[in-house]
Amino acid sequence: MPRSISLITGASSGIGAQTARALAAAGHDVIIGYGSQREAAEKLAAEVSAEHGVVAHPVGFDLTRPAEAVGRLRSAVAAAGGLDVLVNNAGVNRRSPAVEEDLESWYRILDTNLTSPFVLAQEAARTMIAQGRGGRIINITSVHEHIPISGGSTYCAAKSGLGMLTKVMSMELAPHGITVNSVAPGETATPMNGVPAGHPATAIARPAIPAGRPGSPGEVAALIVHLASPEAAYTTGTSVVVDGGLSLVAAEANAAHAGNL
Repeated sequence: MPRSISLITGASSGIGAQTARALAAAGHDVIIGYGSQREAAEKLAAEVSAEHGVVAHPVGFDLTRPAEAVGRLRSAVAAAGGLDVLVNNAGVNRRSPAVEEDLESWYRILDTNLTSPFVLAQEAARTMIAQGRGGRIINITSVHEHIPISGGSTYCAAKSGLGMLTKVMSMELAPHGITVNSVAPGETATPMNGVPAGHPATAIARPAIPAGRPGSPGEVAALIVHLASPEAAYTTGTSVVVDGGLSLVAAEANAAHAGNL
């Protein structure tokens, strides 16, 4: 039986790199998408190939140019021989008050975090439909798919938009055996969040999070691998929050005042 082929964007570090490792460990050939970190992607491809005996292709994606990103996906899929799993992981963060946000930044964040994931999912779905063997599309959003944060007008709009896109595509693609889900991490100990690769999440105190710490990339990757597996065939259109309980505590700061009206 041929191995599944998975494409992960933003796979040169953080959650994406751990997802590539975990999918390779599960026997998937992997297309390792990267933005600017070509050397890291090539090193990771060599690592997973040697360790797990899978085929790994590093492929550059400029997600600020959605049409070009689709072209890169087509070429990568043709070279790999198909596509069974797309993990739309790459993204950029930004904080700016809504009244100060500029259109150039708005478009850059929307192109990277929403438009490119849409067109990549669209093209992946077309490929999966043509193959006739089903598939998995997994969009990595954020806890801010569900809850807002000050200064996050552009970022939150993009992530919540990707979450709703996930639901719509899940309904449309279910007859083809393609599931579409989103994974919504809270704070995760990654280089994008200022944490060096390999630094243990358990060594970072976060008293405001019920779990008391941020998540690790591997904890998020484990969920992604499950959603990519045959065992997740009945899970579609859902957003799974992986945040250590962060999104549960919105009312806690006001709890001391609630009974003192």
